[in-house]
Amino acid sequence: MARPHRGTARLGHPGELIRDDLAESVRREGGRVLATLTRQFGSLDLAEEAVQDAVVRALEKWPDSGVPANPAGWLTTTAKNAARDRLRRSNKRGFKEEEAATMLMPPRAVHTESVVRDDLLRLIFTCCHPSLNLDAQVALSLRTLCGLTTSEIAAAFMVPESTMAQRLVRAKRKIAIAHIPYRVPPDEELGERVAAVLSVIYVLFTEAHHSSSSENPYRVDLAEEAIYLGRLVTGLIPEKPAAAGLLALMLATHARRASRVDERGDLVLMADQNRDLWDHDAISEADRLLNQALLMGAPDPYQLQAAISCVHGLAPTAEGTDWQEIVLLYDRLYEMQPTAVVAVNRAVALAELEGDEAGQMALETIEGVEHWHLYHAARAELFRRMGSLSEARGAYERALMCNPGPSDARFLEARLASLQA
Repeated sequence: MARPHRGTARLGHPGELIRDDLAESVRREGGRVLATLTRQFGSLDLAEEAVQDAVVRALEKWPDSGVPANPAGWLTTTAKNAARDRLRRSNKRGFKEEEAATMLMPPRAVHTESVVRDDLLRLIFTCCHPSLNLDAQVALSLRTLCGLTTSEIAAAFMVPESTMAQRLVRAKRKIAIAHIPYRVPPDEELGERVAAVLSVIYVLFTEAHHSSSSENPYRVDLAEEAIYLGRLVTGLIPEKPAAAGLLALMLATHARRASRVDERGDLVLMADQNRDLWDHDAISEADRLLNQALLMGAPDPYQLQAAISCVHGLAPTAEGTDWQEIVLLYDRLYEMQPTAVVAVNRAVALAELEGDEAGQMALETIEGVEHWHLYHAARAELFRRMGSLSEARGAYERALMCNPGPSDARFLEARLASLQA
């Protein structure tokens, strides 16, 4: 049954409401619709065009008929019909012939013998082709399959949006020139693509946990999708401890979701969160997964990050957090990944262990972060705690100049306003 337009007070803007509902449906289900069509028709390009046709059709019909009860099903059916129409027009074949051609697609388009069953995960493995560099594999998967915008992906990689747009264009061009097939790899080739697949899931979860564009600071649906995919990969390749480490990291982090925002939807710092709202069963599961993964060999970055998250999650209070253990884990993580992000997080932990001045000194030595708002936010918080209010104001203002996402901007503006008051 079609859902009627909502509310008489806003009847003057039905098109705007429909566009909002459609955008939400595409954001939630677009990747799976695209993956299903790619499996069935054997062409990502055709699937993308068909999904676009379906979205245009929805914008034409939904304002009059209302949003369907099952928007994802409507989009899938409409996109399938659009794909068949495109095939008929391009091949000049009749409908019955096209139906037969669709049903008798070559094995490479489906690859039912693969252990990969989920359509979305199938296509992530497909986009993570070894002939593309790792960053291109991850970016292409996130843009094409997971519904992230070029701006969101650029924020995740900490590069300008124009740079990321060029990378995506080059990746698609290379696939076209090299005739790289969109197919599920044989099971014996899955292992060489695991690193890229895990990176896709990790960035997907990171965007959910700290959205760079959404008004909502925590996108629960995106986080649950990443955890679902993480469970699939862990079950597919149990001998890969990195997969279990990533799943543990996501579970331990997602466990804090209920306390991350207040009743107004604004961010709450971890030290101020109500730990009674945390999902302690999920934290315990994450701890078990992590311990199992550590038995398989030396820890990798996912396991170290999971360990840090578990230390936070298992602490009974903020004051009872084992900051020495966290700093040691960050030291080990920085040896493996000497990035500015790790260095900033380590400095924040060091401030808790050795004092605010020690943390601030560590922050001042980090390079290449002048355009990252969280770096300036960390400086501002430590200045605030030390009573250096002028420096704190300057750091908050500098963070706001870095174009943070909507939820981060609200948080920073509130902190700055409290200083001025």
